[in-house]
Amino acid sequence: MFTKAPFFIVMVWLWLFPFMAKTQSPTLTPPPLADWAKNAVIYEVNIRQYTPEGTFAAFQKHLPRLQEMGVDVLWLMPIHPIGELNRKGSLGSYYAVKDYLDVNPEFGSKQDFKAMVQQAQSLGMKVIIDWVANHTAPDHVWAEQGLHSFYLTDSLGQLQPPGDTDWWDVADLNFDNDSMRILMADAMKYWVAEMGINGFRCDVAGWVPLDFWTYARQHMADYEPLFWLAEDEGVALHQVFDMSYAWEFHHLMNKWAAREIRQEDWKAYFEREKAYPPHAIRMNFTSNHDENSWNGTEMERMGRHYEAMAIVSHTLFGMPLIYSGQEAGLQKRLRFFDKDTIDWTDLPYAPFYQELNRLKQENQALWNGAYGSFPFFLSHDMGEDVVAYARVKGKHKVVVVLNFGQDHMNVVLNDRRVKGTYQVLFSSQKQKVGKRHRISLPPYSYQVLYITH
Repeated sequence: MFTKAPFFIVMVWLWLFPFMAKTQSPTLTPPPLADWAKNAVIYEVNIRQYTPEGTFAAFQKHLPRLQEMGVDVLWLMPIHPIGELNRKGSLGSYYAVKDYLDVNPEFGSKQDFKAMVQQAQSLGMKVIIDWVANHTAPDHVWAEQGLHSFYLTDSLGQLQPPGDTDWWDVADLNFDNDSMRILMADAMKYWVAEMGINGFRCDVAGWVPLDFWTYARQHMADYEPLFWLAEDEGVALHQVFDMSYAWEFHHLMNKWAAREIRQEDWKAYFEREKAYPPHAIRMNFTSNHDENSWNGTEMERMGRHYEAMAIVSHTLFGMPLIYSGQEAGLQKRLRFFDKDTIDWTDLPYAPFYQELNRLKQENQALWNGAYGSFPFFLSHDMGEDVVAYARVKGKHKVVVVLNFGQDHMNVVLNDRRVKGTYQVLFSSQKQKVGKRHRISLPPYSYQVLYITH
């Protein structure tokens, strides 16, 4: 069991162990992907804003609903205590961590957290936590213990924010210090070994040396399979991480919704995606905590196309992310440093996401990474307003046609790879797709066809 060591014990430990356990290690071939992740859907949990109470126990009451909606993985935004020095807003940033070995008392106790994790797992869901390795709050327990060598400092020995940012509520860590690396990896291991979590979402993962992530994952080898998500899209990170952010594609979706790019830009993007190794999973999203708070809701950014973009996120490639409140049609920017509760009075989009999640989980063409298939675009004569693509894996097929224009479109598909008798998503209808199949689409509408064996 991890405990907080008195200062003199920490100093003795730090003097001995740099000579006994170097953290640099050879390039890691990632362990096989956890079986449960091959067709998973991930859901981001904002504990502070989820309920009026803003606690683990209050969120726990939503677990059966999320299970019914088809959520597989719960990613919890940082659960740790938040620093008070240089705090932003009344409650501070989740990403200004004061202690890696404790939970934010506003959220409840460690026992509350563990109970929530155990119930989620009993319902068939996995839990990963947000890990902020690049920086800590300036009043983190390490800084208060005088371990300033753990940090990057200026000429006067003062702690510094990371790089060229306005993150003046956090202090940049020094990854040239092996003792800091060891304590960091041990802290991560604590949440796996003692709290039973299933992995990590690693904040600004590309700002942290890759060899630290290699060491940290090897440090937890006895607890594999774990799931590792990098908030970055560097190809090299997939030496360690199972999934990375598809940030570029998200920005392309925003630009497409605003009609600032052409279909050729989408197609060129997918050529670049081929640089990723086959096992790499890419995470797609129409919203997350950063986008919602700083750039606006999906309704603001994508206008009337936000439903179509949710379908794209679920069907084009990779693993889809749903952010807290999207199933409730959240139409406000949640405040980041203050309390701002989500309204759960109505859940108009829960059936929508439930159907998309079911399709994702059951149809192998849509599975993640090497378990699924790469999309191919379907030709048509309807110009820039219509996007059509398909994914095929054996007998499993999915065809998606989206009309982003203001006119009614009669889309004719002529591709022998998609012949077959399909079920229409969100409908009990069936369609037989043969030579020169026509799909009639009203303005701003879509149709998803699938064959699942």
